[in-house]
Amino acid sequence: MLHFFWENPVYYQLNEYTSEEESFRAMAFGEGNLSAMFSMAEEKKEDPFEVIAAFMVDSEYDLTEGKRNSLSFGRWQDIKKSVNRVKPVEFTKLSRAYETLLTDLEYFPLPQGDSEASRNYGYEDSWGYERTYGGERRHEGTDIMGGGNSRGFFPVISVSDGTIEHIGWLELGGWRIGIRTPHGAYLYYAHLSSYDHEFVPGEEIKAGQLLGFMGDTGYSKVEGTTGNFAVHLHFGIYFRTDHYEELSVNPYWILKYLEDKKVKYSY
Repeated sequence: MLHFFWENPVYYQLNEYTSEEESFRAMAFGEGNLSAMFSMAEEKKEDPFEVIAAFMVDSEYDLTEGKRNSLSFGRWQDIKKSVNRVKPVEFTKLSRAYETLLTDLEYFPLPQGDSEASRNYGYEDSWGYERTYGGERRHEGTDIMGGGNSRGFFPVISVSDGTIEHIGWLELGGWRIGIRTPHGAYLYYAHLSSYDHEFVPGEEIKAGQLLGFMGDTGYSKVEGTTGNFAVHLHFGIYFRTDHYEELSVNPYWILKYLEDKKVKYSY
């Protein structure tokens, strides 16, 4: 057993609170790897979240270019056998954390439009960047920038089914909406210019449903304030853990995965 731990330190370091660690929260899946892991699980009839957890543990939670090990089915079988021998409870807990965060996500939050302007948006991995309004803090989401388009141009749709928990003005988020998914993730859409209709807490939402329109509201205690930054959608993903009511994770690579999953709108 000591030899195994020496040869496989990343398995040894897996613990019941791994999902609260920075390495997990970075969600560093890399380009195309989430799709590949979901496809493998479907083809081989395996639990997709065990597949994801195993490969992430094996790569020390970083599958980005140059960091990942093999994503072959044979490698998956070896990892699963090894990690279940030494850390079965911790591995199951980690797998379920990935399930909470990923299983309900169906669509990219901006629909596919039919105009050239509808394709003029962009986003980067700004996870952890410094923010200073209201005091020094870290950026806990991904900003999808409106590409110079005016407020109210881009429709914002629900990424998943869920239930509205929070709606209305927030000093940092402006006009925002917070939706709890069936498996427990909390999805946060901020800086909207307007809502599709007068939503209320407890209202059920369907994946692909129109929530409102991208804007530049927020950074003010005064409701309706605009113009303090460029038009964009701040998209955040949170989940409950043993020690945190809502802990954020990096949405960037998840959004990259969802880019191929868009609802079509005319705009």
